[in-house]
Amino acid sequence: MDFTQLIFYFFAAVLVFAAAMVITIRNPVKAALFLVLAFFSAACLWMLLQAEFLAIALVLVYVGAVMVLFLFVVMMLDINLLRLREGFGEYLPIGGIVAVLMVLEMAIILGPARFGLEKVPAPADHPAGYSNTRELGRLLYTDYAYPFEIAAVVLLVAIVAAIALTMRKRPETKYQDPAQQVRVQRNERLKIVKMEPSPKPPQGKRR
Repeated sequence: MDFTQLIFYFFAAVLVFAAAMVITIRNPVKAALFLVLAFFSAACLWMLLQAEFLAIALVLVYVGAVMVLFLFVVMMLDINLLRLREGFGEYLPIGGIVAVLMVLEMAIILGPARFGLEKVPAPADHPAGYSNTRELGRLLYTDYAYPFEIAAVVLLVAIVAAIALTMRKRPETKYQDPAQQVRVQRNERLKIVKMEPSPKPPQGKRR
């Protein structure tokens, strides 16, 4: 076993440990931090496969943006941890059975018979001027141009559908029209009312 395999097994063990802590720990802030550790470990595995662009994208997009936003939201919300602990033991048996079945299925599909070192060898060394990002862009916009465009259209449709579902008008919700607010004149916002002064109350007799 060479040094590269030792590094792979180390990061793989850290990734499995962090993923297990994400789904077993009860504190949401700690679970988010363990998920950050899992993303970093997965990025290191991508680096071993000479996929530098995917590794950097994983760190920048998920760790630098999505997970930080998720962590701030979790910290700002008033989450009742006692309610999160309720029912954990009730669903533990069926959750354990499902987890064991998933591990067995993954072992059957991703076992050495199909994804061993003989079936999937290590990537060959590239020359000095090789750019992983340039090669990935060339494949996306040449060989996989149509699937890439179809995926972009599907994402666009999903975004438009999410906006349409969110922005639908409800009778119990009050809306403001910015164009109508801009057209409002001074007389419509301020009304001066002149009132007659009230008569002076009579003074009582002094003793």
